Amino acid sequence: MENVKLQPGEQLDDLQNGYHIIQSRQGFRYGIDAVLLSAFARVKPGEKVLDMGTGTGILPILLAAKTPGRCFTGLEIQEKSAKMARRSVAFNGLEEKIRIVTGDIKEAAAIFGPASFDVAVSNPPYMTGQHGLVNPEQEKAIARHEVLCTLEDLVRETATVLTSRGRFYLVHRPFRLAEIMGMLMKYRLEPKRMRLVYPYVDREPNMVLLEACKNGNPRITVEKPLIVYEQPGQYTRQVREMYGDGR
Repeated sequence: MENVKLQPGEQLDDLQNGYHIIQSRQGFRYGIDAVLLSAFARVKPGEKVLDMGTGTGILPILLAAKTPGRCFTGLEIQEKSAKMARRSVAFNGLEEKIRIVTGDIKEAAAIFGPASFDVAVSNPPYMTGQHGLVNPEQEKAIARHEVLCTLEDLVRETATVLTSRGRFYLVHRPFRLAEIMGMLMKYRLEPKRMRLVYPYVDREPNMVLLEACKNGNPRITVEKPLIVYEQPGQYTRQVREMYGDGR
């Protein structure tokens, strides 16, 4: 591990897998959705992976720990977050496996070129400008609302940078599921797997995990539901295993 100095207002969080991540105490912090997506995504040996909107680099670090992929790239438009992600990569000694690129999702195809990745992942902003209150803090607003890019921007650019039969893994909100499915199919990303995530067994789902395949054949598998909490403050065994704690 490289000796990386924390800046004022930052903290170092243990990811429980041998790696750590630098996060702002006040800014946007990674949540359970990133952990669930990293467990849902399938990366094969030798594959190249792109995280569209990497934030502070949580998904590339988790995927580097969990999968046999060859290399991982994080694309992030906010330079502050990108710099923090690079420092986390350096702290974990992952410079040979993870690269953080500052850039706009809307320009991903121009930055990387067509058919340049086997796998893409994204934990994008869930809300459009018409949904909910936009956070006055720009960093949080960009992470939660479609301020700088839309769902169509994300899907269009992902479809371009993926190889034929490349796979796209996405976590989003169920209330936009019809829109998401339509958008994926518009750009020849065929939905192949779906899993709904429920906070409690008796509640409505609040997340959906999706896998789509570029130029794939029509057929989707709906996996059994994932329940997050057994009771308030206590994860189910399945979620604890995703965090690296199977107790």
